Amino acid sequence: MHYLLIYDVVDDYASRRQPYRQEHLELAQSFADRGELELGGALDDPVDQAILLFRVEDPKKIDEFVAQDPYVRHGLIQSWKVRKWLTVIGKTAQVKL
Repeated sequence: MHYLLIYDVVDDYASRRQPYRQEHLELAQSFADRGELELGGALDDPVDQAILLFRVEDPKKIDEFVAQDPYVRHGLIQSWKVRKWLTVIGKTAQVKL
């Protein structure tokens, strides 16, 4: 199943993330290597949110990601939510047309 992790980032996120960026990217890559994270990145202009697309059976895997994410641990993320996404188009879509 697909889930979106939606981060609301702090106003100065782009300037504050650098010390934690490598650790964040390594964490994301580890989830991608296991096939659990398909895409991720910050929205641009304005940089006020980031969205990560997970493909997991159990959304608790996303909770594990959030708990380990240095951006969350160091206060760069104001809030987050996880939304189940019913996908219908694309190679990995849940519903085939």
